[in-house]
Amino acid sequence: MPKRTILAATTAALALGAGNAVLADGHLDEITVAYFLEWPMPMLAAKARGTYDEELGVTVNWVSFETGTAMSAAMASGDVQIAVSQGVPPFVVAASAGQNIQVVDVAVSYSENDNCVVRSDLGITQENASELEGSKVAVPLGTAAHYGFLRQMDHFGIDLASLDVVDMDPPSGAAALDQGAVDFACGYGGGLTSMKESGNVLLTGAEKEELGILVFDVTSAPAEFVAENPGLMANFLRVTADANAEWADGQSEEMLELIADESGQDLEAARAAISTFTFPTVEEQLSEAWLGGNAATFMKGVADVFVEAGSIPQALGTYEDAINVEPLEDAQSM
Repeated sequence: MPKRTILAATTAALALGAGNAVLADGHLDEITVAYFLEWPMPMLAAKARGTYDEELGVTVNWVSFETGTAMSAAMASGDVQIAVSQGVPPFVVAASAGQNIQVVDVAVSYSENDNCVVRSDLGITQENASELEGSKVAVPLGTAAHYGFLRQMDHFGIDLASLDVVDMDPPSGAAALDQGAVDFACGYGGGLTSMKESGNVLLTGAEKEELGILVFDVTSAPAEFVAENPGLMANFLRVTADANAEWADGQSEEMLELIADESGQDLEAARAAISTFTFPTVEEQLSEAWLGGNAATFMKGVADVFVEAGSIPQALGTYEDAINVEPLEDAQSM
């Protein structure tokens, strides 16, 4: 794979956002939150009910994005204050480029909902995956799917230099796969669902986990915004945690209908997708397994893989400072 950078948008956005001032806690009238469509999460029920606006005391504007890299750029420019369910890889890319953003919670774990799909007519499975050499592949660069792609190619011994890698968001990658324009494609959410209509996965979620390929998203925000709005940030995480707890307790049809509607999916598509998701509790998130230790180590591993692949120029020495558990601890005590 030719050495290419995935930092251009982030760098440009950093320049745009350098002079933006962040208003102090209690003086905000509104905030903008980034999220994904076709990504059913319990917090979307709270969005539909207006709970965030009520509990935070501000108007929450919601803007959908196709990739986590676009979320990073929007936070850098000051257009977005909080990103929900940003993939770890795009977060790592931005942090490695010098963007001062922080992880404030673990939004979701989803090994089954992020993968690479090979066109059915090629007849390629994990047994003959070496035949992928020389293929054309659609990958949303700088995302969780990109990281998973790199790790899977390494596992199968595929020479990255032999592949024609095209940067496409998951819906575009699914369309290209269906049209035969690419041999395989990688993605998540609704894009991945569409890809599976044209092909087959190489590894299941469980098989990827056995190889240490974790897939989880975070809630992230600019460090300055978190520091100057601690109460708002803690309240946001509390509302999210309450929605997760409600879903874990009942998984009611009423709640699922709200989630499906807000995610832009029909009920059964949302049901199928959310069944592959895990939403760690606040206690679990603060443990060593997640934000208490392992997450920073995992981020360093992601960054090192990207550096080795030539996708980013350098990694940070550690990503511990890119994780801020104080808002989550405050939310826990509310």
